[in-house]
Amino acid sequence: MNDGTETTREVVVHPGATAIVPILPNSDILLVRQYRHAVSTDLWEIPAGKIDPGEDPLSCARRELREETGHSAETWVELATFFTTPGFSNERITLFRALGLRPVKGFHPGEIDACRPFPQTALAEMIASRQIDDGKTLIGLLLSGVLPPELGSE
Repeated sequence: MNDGTETTREVVVHPGATAIVPILPNSDILLVRQYRHAVSTDLWEIPAGKIDPGEDPLSCARRELREETGHSAETWVELATFFTTPGFSNERITLFRALGLRPVKGFHPGEIDACRPFPQTALAEMIASRQIDDGKTLIGLLLSGVLPPELGSE
């Protein structure tokens, strides 16, 4: 520690991940619903996943979008890279916005319970009413301009 005291830390070593804000041509945003054991509940989230060995963040994002939503995207914009929980993990997420979405054949959702589009106004209401409480999803939606009125007016 800064004062010279020694302590023990537990650290989760993580290979990194990507998360995607998938925006449909009508401006709706696709979210996936997943059960998260650590918090014992289902969460609506933007699609995301762990980077495989030798995979770059954009390739991972393309793969995860396809696997979790059954879509591919024409345009990819990198929005940010951030640590998720630097108090105990080195996990770093690279966040993308995906535009020009098209359905792909052979979609098998696997671990995803549901995938559906949400109008941006509904997402703003869900954020304001604390129905969306996943950090990467909040960051992604906020960086994509989906703000509850009370957050954007001050």
